Amino acid sequence: MSVNPSNGGIDEAKKKKAKVVVIMGPTGSGKSKLAVDLASHFPVEIINADAMQIYSGLDVLTNKVTVNEQKGVTHHLLGTVSPDLEFTAKDFRDSTIPVIEEILSRNHVPVLVGGTNYYIQALVSKFLLEDSKEDVDECCSNVAPGLDVESISGRDDLSHGYDLLKELDPVAANRVHPNNHRKINQYLSLHASRGVLPSKLYQENAAENWGCIDASSRFDYCLICMDAETTVLDEYVGQRVDSMVDAGLLDEVYDIYKPGADYTRGLRQSIGVREFENFLKTYLPDTNTSANDKALKENLRKILDFPKDDKLRVMLEEAIDSVKLNTRRLLRRQKRRINRLETVFGWNIHHVDATECLLGKSEESWDVQVVKPATQILQSFLKTETELSHDSTLRKSMERDLWSQYVCEACGNKVLRGRHEWDHHTQGRVHRKRTARFKKAQNFENREKQEEEEVGICRETS
Repeated sequence: MSVNPSNGGIDEAKKKKAKVVVIMGPTGSGKSKLAVDLASHFPVEIINADAMQIYSGLDVLTNKVTVNEQKGVTHHLLGTVSPDLEFTAKDFRDSTIPVIEEILSRNHVPVLVGGTNYYIQALVSKFLLEDSKEDVDECCSNVAPGLDVESISGRDDLSHGYDLLKELDPVAANRVHPNNHRKINQYLSLHASRGVLPSKLYQENAAENWGCIDASSRFDYCLICMDAETTVLDEYVGQRVDSMVDAGLLDEVYDIYKPGADYTRGLRQSIGVREFENFLKTYLPDTNTSANDKALKENLRKILDFPKDDKLRVMLEEAIDSVKLNTRRLLRRQKRRINRLETVFGWNIHHVDATECLLGKSEESWDVQVVKPATQILQSFLKTETELSHDSTLRKSMERDLWSQYVCEACGNKVLRGRHEWDHHTQGRVHRKRTARFKKAQNFENREKQEEEEVGICRETS
């Protein structure tokens, strides 16, 4: 067997692999919170792997981690892409790898967090059919051209594209939803430009690789799935949508609304945008509304207080219910995909169950049932490297972070584990207030003690 220096070959396989952590799971399971909490135990930096949170805008609707919730932990690829652009799985892979290498250069641990499984697959697998034209071209050279590309582009009747695909390639049509016009156009464009059936290419070239973890990758992945019982998640995401409405979801939907918009590209693909289209068509007048935006937004928030039989209220409540329904459908798809990655492609995924935490909403149960087992998984994963590595820099850093203890007198002798946790603690507003009171009390005690000593000296002198 020859060694290929460009892709590593045997020599590269002997080298130790850099450690990368992935936290995946269905929506609402607590992935982002766990990732931030792990920063109290490890020197982590977080990379967003959520396809909608990658875009700027709709912070409430996409449930982006707020600055306060980030607790000072560095986040990457969060709200960095223009909402009108199409950010593919290949774009994610190409953007993520340099970020991972940058984090590793600081001796920190990269932690990818998100429920977009095809983003994660794009990173860990070595084959991209549906989002990489280059990969398609490599597999389709010397194939006679088929349809004219112009014949499938620019159509007003988007449903015609699915009918055409079904006629050309029924197998490929069965793999895609009739409303997924972006994917349909990709398949049709493939056939038009290369004259090859998408299903034939997928079955012959991608089936063996798409989803399989690339054994030759220079990264070693620790896969953690945050999960909970489906019925519990159903109730939780329903409550979360209600909270989003209270937090300004309607204002965001109002701002992004555009009659006849393409809901297959960019941020408008997000659940919670299209569901409000019919309501907003009825609510908004046909004339230019820019001068009345403020008044219309204010009235928008009041519609839920209208009489129950009011047409606008009924339509708005139906839209909100649709958001809840589609979110529940999403979490089921996410669960099925993770199960497929395990059963079909053999992914070794560690599961952490947050069911009891979502039911009880207790911070103590969260620490015991979620953070503690996840911490133990990461300790075991990172320990493998520290035992085998001849470079002691990261090992010493991790040992210091994991096992050094700090005691905060100002906060009632609270014990903190590791420099990273101590740094987060000292940056907190509560700590700063208590420290100020503690110093004030100490100064007062010191003055009293000094006065007592001075009185004692005077008595001895007399």
